[in-house]
Amino acid sequence: MLVAFARDSRDGSFAVLGANLGFTVVMAAGSIAGAVLGGLLLGVFPDVVLIPALAVILLVSAVKLARHD
Repeated sequence: MLVAFARDSRDGSFAVLGANLGFTVVMAAGSIAGAVLGGLLLGVFPDVVLIPALAVILLVSAVKLARHD
C-alpha cells in the first residue's frame, strides 16, 4: 500500500480528490458510518445472516461495475 501511495502521489493521481472535495468528504463519511454500523451489527445478527448479505452486496456491486460504460 505504501508503494502504491508513493507512486500515485508522484504521478498526481490524488489531484482529482481535491477537485471533487465535496464528493470525497461524502464518500469518506459514508465509509466511516458503514464501518461503524457494520461493527455494531456484528453483535446483533449471527454470521449466518451477515456473510450471505455481504456476498449479495458484493455481487450487486460487481455486476454494476461490469455494466458501467
